Amino acid sequence: MPTPTRPSPSAKRPSSVRKPVFFGLVVVLAAGLLGFVSYRATAPEEPASGTTAAVTTAGPDPDVRRQLSELARRDAGDKLAQGRTDAPVVLIEYADFQCGYCGKFARDIEPELIERYVADGTLRIEWRNFPIFGETSEAAARASWAAGRQNRFWAFHRAAFAEGAKEKGFGRDHLRDLARQAGVKDLDRFARDTDSAAATEAVRADREQAYGIGATSTPSFLINGHPVAGAQPTAVFTQAIEAAAAEEANVGSAGEPAK
Repeated sequence: MPTPTRPSPSAKRPSSVRKPVFFGLVVVLAAGLLGFVSYRATAPEEPASGTTAAVTTAGPDPDVRRQLSELARRDAGDKLAQGRTDAPVVLIEYADFQCGYCGKFARDIEPELIERYVADGTLRIEWRNFPIFGETSEAAARASWAAGRQNRFWAFHRAAFAEGAKEKGFGRDHLRDLARQAGVKDLDRFARDTDSAAATEAVRADREQAYGIGATSTPSFLINGHPVAGAQPTAVFTQAIEAAAAEEANVGSAGEPAK
């Protein structure tokens, strides 16, 4: 997987990226935490498998975690999400279609999470486009958003992360082929939506949110505000989801232990 080039300190970013102020100082502290585990997830000296990426064990303090959890949109009209809007656990994924570890998660881990937890109403998954590998990543991100306008984001997601898909590049013709594979019916509209200002703005907002919480590599995750970085083994995600669900059950019973 290519390693993103970090901007120089003098590089100009939008003010919302230079000064993350989503929720004040507590989220700036969380940014440092997620930034560290995110960097360790894809540091050059790590084994190529990506399975030894760092995971926060203690996690952010309760106030930080609560405010990070509020990044979940829980919007019934969100085309880049799946699962009940009132699910007790929300997994937010910040990812890039050119990221090899993101593809590993999409192929090897996510389907099991969907079968086990989305299907029974425990989990909601919300995607955030976080293109960090240049214009090709940007184009794929905009195309995924455009596929979502026709309710085909997740089918496009599967096609784009299929084995060998990214090796073909994400040029205009290949993106159109992926949209066709995904069942996008109006390909002319898909092309217009991909090139639209609305697509550019949607991708920009997702990316700035990722930078604002300190993500520096892909994939990065929040599970009810708890940061996880890298294509971890399935057990890491199942344990985090089940722990978050148990915690929500305790809160729902006024602090009494879950039955």
